Amino acid sequence: MYSFFHKVFSDWEGGLVFDCFSVWHWMYIVLILALIVWSVLRLKGKSAAEQKKGIDVFINIVMGLYVADLFLMPFALGEIDVDKLPFHACTSMCVMCFCSNYNRFLAKFRIHFALLGAISAMMYMVYPSGVMAYETHPLSYRAVQTLLFHSLLLVYGVLTIVFDERGLRIRECYKDALVLVGLTGWAFLGNTMYSGAAGEYSRDFNWFFIRRDPFGLLPEAVAPYLAPVVNFLALFLVELAVYFIYAQVKKYLCARKAESKTKLKSA
Repeated sequence: MYSFFHKVFSDWEGGLVFDCFSVWHWMYIVLILALIVWSVLRLKGKSAAEQKKGIDVFINIVMGLYVADLFLMPFALGEIDVDKLPFHACTSMCVMCFCSNYNRFLAKFRIHFALLGAISAMMYMVYPSGVMAYETHPLSYRAVQTLLFHSLLLVYGVLTIVFDERGLRIRECYKDALVLVGLTGWAFLGNTMYSGAAGEYSRDFNWFFIRRDPFGLLPEAVAPYLAPVVNFLALFLVELAVYFIYAQVKKYLCARKAESKTKLKSA
């Protein structure tokens, strides 16, 4: 039985290989953009309760994919990969977005978890290094599971930002800073606890990229000290950019709505 499931879920060798910005990569991107547009149009005009119910479907699926992967990895990889523990931005935000639906305190950070999750997932979708590194078939389990996980996390994040009753408020951006600080501390704990195991399990983790610069721009000697700060500033600035875009779009839509009302009154 194991050999059958291993054949199904392991990397498919030969034939097509998933490459960055290949036809398959663009197909994944187009499909996810289409899903976002379809979901926004589908939920537009519905009640807040119906919108939240529809949005939560996505995070439930994402969480389901994440948990199921822990059980399927032994078939795909022959083991459960410790690197899949929730210490990276995408995996940790998946868990936090899911838990924020069931905890009052975490619910206060729901949109902020969703924002960081969407940004992280979008970055991964643009450059899915974790899939390309294994040179696997675009339809193999590793490629489909990884891309589907990040795609649906991106959809959830976008829909949460679009339809959240409170929306993104610049005076609450300190919550985004708190989420980033919390994630940095959490990743530091994971890197410290799991790296350097003895024997065949020896690993050197770099969760949330706070131990080493993945681009190699920071010298190794100072990377453990500068990478957390650079990571925080880069992501926080991207989040502020989203706040700005959100405010401009909201301002434009309000102006259009006011213009429509004026025309109706004059008619």
